[in-house]
Amino acid sequence: MSLQTVEAARAALLEGVGPSGAEAVGLDEADGRWLAEPVVATRDQPPFDASAMDGWAVRTADLGEEPLRIVGESAAGAGFAGSLGPGETVRIFTGAPLPVGADRVVIQEEARAAGDDLTVLAPADAPAWVRRRGADYGAGQVLLEPGARLNPWRIALAASAGVGSVRCARRPRVAVLAGGAEVVAAGQAAGALQIFDAAGPGVSQVARRAGAVVTPLPLVGDRLEEIRAALETAEVDLIVVIGGASVGDHDRVKPAARELGARMRVEGIAMRPGKPLWAAILPDGRRILGLPGNPVSALVCGELFLKPLLAAMQGGVALPETETMPLAEALPANGPREHWMRAARVVGPDGRGAVRALPDQDSAMLTVLSGADGLIRRAANAPQVGAGEDVEILPLG
Repeated sequence: MSLQTVEAARAALLEGVGPSGAEAVGLDEADGRWLAEPVVATRDQPPFDASAMDGWAVRTADLGEEPLRIVGESAAGAGFAGSLGPGETVRIFTGAPLPVGADRVVIQEEARAAGDDLTVLAPADAPAWVRRRGADYGAGQVLLEPGARLNPWRIALAASAGVGSVRCARRPRVAVLAGGAEVVAAGQAAGALQIFDAAGPGVSQVARRAGAVVTPLPLVGDRLEEIRAALETAEVDLIVVIGGASVGDHDRVKPAARELGARMRVEGIAMRPGKPLWAAILPDGRRILGLPGNPVSALVCGELFLKPLLAAMQGGVALPETETMPLAEALPANGPREHWMRAARVVGPDGRGAVRALPDQDSAMLTVLSGADGLIRRAANAPQVGAGEDVEILPLG
């Protein structure tokens, strides 16, 4: 079997993938969703010249002609009703509209009031302390583009423009199917030679965090007809199959998919952990992503392949977002397969952040993965890298 590189496998997996419809979503339910249509400002923000500080609204032309006469007050939501004439000033508070005629604010620490008179103590070059109308954005400006993933900050931006709901890509429907006669659901009785399904719950949560509507399917064993029936009847956009796709006599998932007419796109990648990963498309357009049965391998592949696939299905950026950090401890040269090593961020000898590969990289060790907050990428045949040198990492969580 010819193994594809990680990049080639991901490109094959994502080819032709895109969103399938959009829906209106209220802002209180929009966190984590991908925009399908732009968010456009309906008015200027701020909608008026506003004070940036507590102080006094004045005319620049009057500075040096103190004392000024105090003629009123402007507060947020209750501005000064009149206009400011020569030699006049108005008490003003942060966020309040600047009175007509005023062009600057003197902060309260740089003025002294006595009765109805105000003496300005501010230097001539003091800031104006005014937030000008439209300084943040103007009416008609595109605030958020399609494909942006919403977060609390972007939701706040939409709300500031008076937008109560946004058009988002429809959430992909995903079925998660774990197989193997040795696997039983957590919480159930297990035989002496059986193991609990750890990959299914973990992968389901990866998919949910990536925006999918997830349906965990009942566990299937090694019987071809059961696997075929599960694949055939799942009314979803994507079926994520865990296990049953290696080269053993009891690995029957790919044969079941082929019986249904699936067209294979990926059949193994030059990567560890995760070599058995595969992907296919059924004749009706439903996609299948086959993950390794080993829970650590399945979860690492979930980060590198499932999350980008689900992002693409919602019109989002479909590449893992890596960064660079210095190594806390040296790493030996890598072998012929790309290696994504479980790692933890630490404080380096110089007091700055660094990353350290965890000591046991056995793909059966869930305790190691649970203690990781990143994956170090080691390219195929990468040379030794020393402590303090930068490496590429994929943050987890």
